[in-house]
Amino acid sequence: MNILLLEDNKKLNQTITKRLKLKGYKIDAYLDGNEAYNNITEGYSCFILDINVPNVDGIKILKKIREFYEEVPVIIISASTELEVIKQSYDFGCNDYLKKPFFIDELEIKVEKLCKIKNDFIFFDDNSYFDYKSSIVVLEGVEQRLTKKERLLMNLFLTKRNQVLSYDTIQNYVWEGSFASLESIRSLIRRLRKVLSNKYIETVVDTGYIFKTT
Repeated sequence: MNILLLEDNKKLNQTITKRLKLKGYKIDAYLDGNEAYNNITEGYSCFILDINVPNVDGIKILKKIREFYEEVPVIIISASTELEVIKQSYDFGCNDYLKKPFFIDELEIKVEKLCKIKNDFIFFDDNSYFDYKSSIVVLEGVEQRLTKKERLLMNLFLTKRNQVLSYDTIQNYVWEGSFASLESIRSLIRRLRKVLSNKYIETVVDTGYIFKTT
């Protein structure tokens, strides 16, 4: 399981990273909020976020996560005891709030309870699935590795399956806020359709696309 850790205290960051790695988790640890913000779409199963960090605070990152991932667990770790900060954290979708200072064992227990996922496979029919960990689509036994943008688009489709996704939503997520022309989006859709043998992705005229599964 991949975990994103954001903690600007270098010593605490290293301690948490070491302890969780001993548990077998893969950890990407950041000291800077902007770096964490730019990497939240890299296929994480759990987020551990400090609030008061340089450049981009943990609350803003939490809001960004919840735009696309409704169910991925987020644990806030913070020295703040202000009721408004704690309330904001839960209002924007954190799953648990751990006040500093805390025992690392407490964090381990929360990760074990909240973040353990059964597997990294996301099935979209009986014979086909997306391997979330390795970015491979398996379609009736045939494997196809996805590029970064294809993977991001697949993540988005499977998070919002059977929902209409606008061009703007796809642009914001896959191009991570940068501009993408309509032709660039259509080209990416064509590439993913080729991988999926032209199944699943339907065009919604003048709006966007929908990933249809049963």
